[in-house]
Amino acid sequence: MLLSMPVLASGYNVYRSGAVPDMSDDERVLFILDFSNSMSEYLNGKRKVDLMIDTMKTILPNLNPNVSVGLRVYGHRMGFTPFEACRASSLVTPIAVSNGINVRNSLLDIKPRGMTPITYSLKQAVKNDFLGFTGKKHIILLTDGGENCDESPCKYVMELIKVRKDINIDVIAFNIDDEEDLAQLECTSLVTSGKFYNAKTAADLVRSLNSSVNSFKSVDAKIIANP
Repeated sequence: MLLSMPVLASGYNVYRSGAVPDMSDDERVLFILDFSNSMSEYLNGKRKVDLMIDTMKTILPNLNPNVSVGLRVYGHRMGFTPFEACRASSLVTPIAVSNGINVRNSLLDIKPRGMTPITYSLKQAVKNDFLGFTGKKHIILLTDGGENCDESPCKYVMELIKVRKDINIDVIAFNIDDEEDLAQLECTSLVTSGKFYNAKTAADLVRSLNSSVNSFKSVDAKIIANP
């Protein structure tokens, strides 16, 4: 289902105008993937982290080789203090052309362990991972929970768009039931003219990731809900 803006995003009154251009060769794509402890939980007999990795291994070979792609992960370290755990976010594969195989290989040795520092990860991506790149920048954030490091990704992107118009964030909420978490994540995507996916199942996850890496059509910000 596609809803044109303006739209009320679960309590966040977000209005974004303008078109989202088609994915092109000069686009930079950064996956930000959740390796927090909750990704070790099972969904229909398989760990959520394994479902995520299997899906990534399927879609990465089909990426346009001319599109620059990279990978940041979070929650892969515990830390001795909550502060350290909330800084557990790393760019494990810098953004580069024809980089799908490197992204895939980086996923194989990472284990889910810690917290969910979504906002910190977005800040690091915007400040550091896209440094030196011009043109459109596309973040695909996949998480199985909301921010738990005393920050708000929604508030962060509301401030970000005041100074940056070149970043779109797609958010895939994987097996999340908490309405407040969903509202925060939905806001994070809509504010940046990105897509929001509520993926309840493994099949939803495959459809959501496939849709996110496919070409965009010129439409206003929207909500995409799985049937």
